[in-house]
Amino acid sequence: MAESEDRRNGTLEKIWFLNLGADAGTFNAALEELAGRLETGEPAQAAFINTDVAVRADRDEKLREAICGMEYLFLDGMPLVWLARFYGHKNVEKISGSDLVPALCGRAAQAGRSVFILGGAPGVPEQAAENLKKRFPGIRIAGACSPPLSFERSRQMMQEAARTVREAAPDLLIVCLGCPKQERFVARYGKDCGARLTVCAGATVDFLAGRVKRCPPWMSRVGLEWFYRFVQEPKRLFKRYFIDDVQIIRLALRYRPGRTEKVRKTEGEEDGED
Repeated sequence: MAESEDRRNGTLEKIWFLNLGADAGTFNAALEELAGRLETGEPAQAAFINTDVAVRADRDEKLREAICGMEYLFLDGMPLVWLARFYGHKNVEKISGSDLVPALCGRAAQAGRSVFILGGAPGVPEQAAENLKKRFPGIRIAGACSPPLSFERSRQMMQEAARTVREAAPDLLIVCLGCPKQERFVARYGKDCGARLTVCAGATVDFLAGRVKRCPPWMSRVGLEWFYRFVQEPKRLFKRYFIDDVQIIRLALRYRPGRTEKVRKTEGEEDGED
């Protein structure tokens, strides 16, 4: 009953999934929730979890802590949506950053809110900003910046990036540094940036700039978006999709309903022994 009410009322529901807290609901519910954050002025952070992020977070505790510290975490990928539904979470839909961010920019334009794009190769965030101006006339672009390569290794450069954003005073900050850089940056410096809403959006900047093509909608619906991207960048993505991401099977078994509490209990006992 609770799930059907959530769907009818268009609200988000917190679920525990693959040892991470996620937000289940419709795309429209997510859009309304985040757009509302642009109006309230209460700072919030959002990220998206796909198979690659889930696998990384399971072996990287700092990444997991960064993700779990954000107010919103959405399932971005049909394999995870199918798995969540198999676990019994019926009120789950695929909510991707590449879909939600443009919609948020549209709402920001309507409300007169400003946008800052952080991340991407040199020239890419600027092109993304120009494309947003064409797509949403009247949108306020507070800034666009491509940090130096490996800037995450320098505290001074990360602080400088946060200072640049803060001085621009955007309402919506789109961080596209890739996982785990963007999640760690937002966890550490997100509040210093001063935006009302900060979104970790990965490759979205490349889509906005027109540098990378989105897959056809039907491929996304049947869970083949990963294959479309692999065909475009086989050398870069082969290891991720065919070696690393296969570990999702282990996670699905380890964190399946009924076993999750056992895992939590065991980990808690180990922590207590220390």
